[in-house]
Amino acid sequence: MKKLSAWYGPHLAVGEIAIPAGGEWQPRMSTWCLIHVVAGGGYWLQPRTQHLLDASALLFLSPALDGTVRASQIGELRLLYVPVEPERLTGLFTLDEQRNLKSVAARREGSFRIMPPSSSLATRMKSLCELKNRTGPAFRLHLLQLFCEACGSELTEPVPEAAPAPDAKARLRELLNQTPTSELLGMSFSELGRLTRCTPRHLSRIFQELVGVSFRDKHTELRLSRACELLATSEAKIVDVAMESGYQSLSLFNLMFTRRFGVSPGRWRQNLRKQHGSTPAALRPERALAGAGR
Repeated sequence: MKKLSAWYGPHLAVGEIAIPAGGEWQPRMSTWCLIHVVAGGGYWLQPRTQHLLDASALLFLSPALDGTVRASQIGELRLLYVPVEPERLTGLFTLDEQRNLKSVAARREGSFRIMPPSSSLATRMKSLCELKNRTGPAFRLHLLQLFCEACGSELTEPVPEAAPAPDAKARLRELLNQTPTSELLGMSFSELGRLTRCTPRHLSRIFQELVGVSFRDKHTELRLSRACELLATSEAKIVDVAMESGYQSLSLFNLMFTRRFGVSPGRWRQNLRKQHGSTPAALRPERALAGAGR
């Protein structure tokens, strides 16, 4: 079971950190991260390499990447950073796209790139960070667009297979590649079998091969992920969260949630609010991430 604070912190919200002259900061976040250099200069350090960070540059990091941001000896280095968790964006990324990102993040060397101040991505990030109101759906959509463009081929590069896929497996792969996870959430196993034109037994086997877990386990994961999002960002009643997440039985929802996270949905929400604030609004903008990573 993942720790609550490590797994379900705010994402698509802007945090700020100031590193004193000669000081260091190790991001090592469990999420993908966009880091904008607001002022000052410094370096991105990895074993045996270092890269210059100029003012207004944009640093793109994969989860848990082993590296350090060091401020120059001349003065303070100010950064704005935006954590992004693709797993929580069930209506945007397909299962294949999520798996591609997980594959990149799992590599020992991870993934990072530095966009210079003159680049289009860095310029647009700077403009967004200069806005006084860094909240709302339009702002988050701009951040998402920057993230997708920063990912580049890592978002769409195919995961290599050991052998050519049979027809049913190819149909399932194509369906998973084209279907947002939000739609998969509302799809039954029998409907998936009808769309891929294969028997339940064969579908179970190839789904496990492609996704890594059974259809039931993946469905449960998506439902609970949706439930966590609603619990964290709304005042919805537990019974409404259960229904919205695809559970017709409140008792079954409570059972599955407690089995997965070790606490009831209501206690999970209380624990989250104690860590990040007393209301859903506290899980957004800078206030939610004030001091994070220090």
